[in-house]
Amino acid sequence: MTLRLYDTRAQQLRDFVPLDPENVTMYVCGPTVQSGPHIGHVRAALSFDILRRWLSHRFGRVTFVRNVTDIDDKVLVNATDAEPWWALAYRMEQQFMSAYAGVGILAPTYEPRATASIPQMQELIQTLIERGHAYPAPDGSGDVYFDVRSWAEYGSLTRQSIDAMEAAEDADPRGKRNLQDFALWKGAKPDEPGDAVWAAPWGAGRPGWHIECSAMAKRYLGAEFDIHGGGRDLRFPHHENELAQSTAAGVGFARYWVHNGLVTVDGQKMSKSLGNFTLAADVLAEHDPLVVRYALAAAHYRSSLDLTESSYAEAEAALGRISTFLARAERAVVANDEARGNDDARTEDHLRSQHDAALEEVAAAAGVLPSEFERAMDDDLGVPQALAVVHESVRRGNAALDSGDTLEAERAVHEVAAMTSVLGIDPLDPQWNTSGGAAASALDALVQTMITQRAHARADKDWATADRIRDAIAAAGIALEDTADGTHWSIDG
Repeated sequence: MTLRLYDTRAQQLRDFVPLDPENVTMYVCGPTVQSGPHIGHVRAALSFDILRRWLSHRFGRVTFVRNVTDIDDKVLVNATDAEPWWALAYRMEQQFMSAYAGVGILAPTYEPRATASIPQMQELIQTLIERGHAYPAPDGSGDVYFDVRSWAEYGSLTRQSIDAMEAAEDADPRGKRNLQDFALWKGAKPDEPGDAVWAAPWGAGRPGWHIECSAMAKRYLGAEFDIHGGGRDLRFPHHENELAQSTAAGVGFARYWVHNGLVTVDGQKMSKSLGNFTLAADVLAEHDPLVVRYALAAAHYRSSLDLTESSYAEAEAALGRISTFLARAERAVVANDEARGNDDARTEDHLRSQHDAALEEVAAAAGVLPSEFERAMDDDLGVPQALAVVHESVRRGNAALDSGDTLEAERAVHEVAAMTSVLGIDPLDPQWNTSGGAAASALDALVQTMITQRAHARADKDWATADRIRDAIAAAGIALEDTADGTHWSIDG
């Protein structure tokens, strides 16, 4: 099977062939840390976390770079006398990292801050000036602009003509040759902090937003790398400008451009500028982090995602079905092993031999993903279809348990474990036991008390009380399963 990804620049699915099959390289635009993350930021990061996990499964090593934009107009605007821009940026960066870790997003291989690569940005700007694709502002302000009309391929990512583009609003237009020219370097201004200024040949100042990613991608991944990722809203002007300034400087840059869809509210993009955002910290405080991860991952990464409370309820129910099956299977295997220990001595060796041979077959298949799952993931990261395969394995495993076929159930367990591990949604992973552990323990204690009371009522043949307790448990959305080794409960999903 061949992995295919939708390449925004080509506007079509393309077979993914990395430059180095033993080391896939990927750069993803990280946060601009002027304020804390909303749930749309987490969805974007999660999309590329899943892509990275799948690339790791398919190719082994992945060098994954996600930057932090810690110097920017917005960061300076939000700073105060009590909290300088660099302190604000660091505090907000920690909030982003906490939200990412909260939903199980893996840490990047490298996570550079823009302020640590100023020399590399200046070198790239100087190259563009020497090649005739950039110019210092003639007014001596220290500004440097990219000359969009000097580069015939400008607009190729989003397939726009320069004349149809709006003016770039990232710098004062007074020093520009064309209104669409964008800032590579911003000269120092009297009303901005003195510690947000770096010396440069064309005048002291700070970098423009777009040049930051071009310089960091080249520094950490080389002149050419495999995948550049980011939100769909970054295609223009940010990624268009990155592509132009990098290639105009003689850098090969990204071979594939991958963009995730946005989280929407009533059909509008969730954004800080519109004020229609939901903070990630609030969502994670109200919902189990694994539920949040599942809800954000359940839609295809390129689609828009309109999150509602039902999104989290559906995710919780789906995870409940997976967890319930795994718990059932574990109990069945334990019970089967215990029963096997009581077999007649004349048949024990024979049964053990049969069972061990079957277990070897199951173990050999452990970690091997179903072909349907692999096909779904190879088809532009089809997570919705891959999740359908997960739940089909759960259904098949439950059916096997119902018929007493514990070996088939074990095969299903291994499949489910392998698939949920790749997607980062394995409910048995210890990382998910750190959130809500006290609440889960308290709930278990309450339900176990009611199960005990029901058992006593049944032993006393007080059927009315036993039924009343069971009805009360069911009304709380909890299902009971009476088995030979006791009564077990699960969230009814």
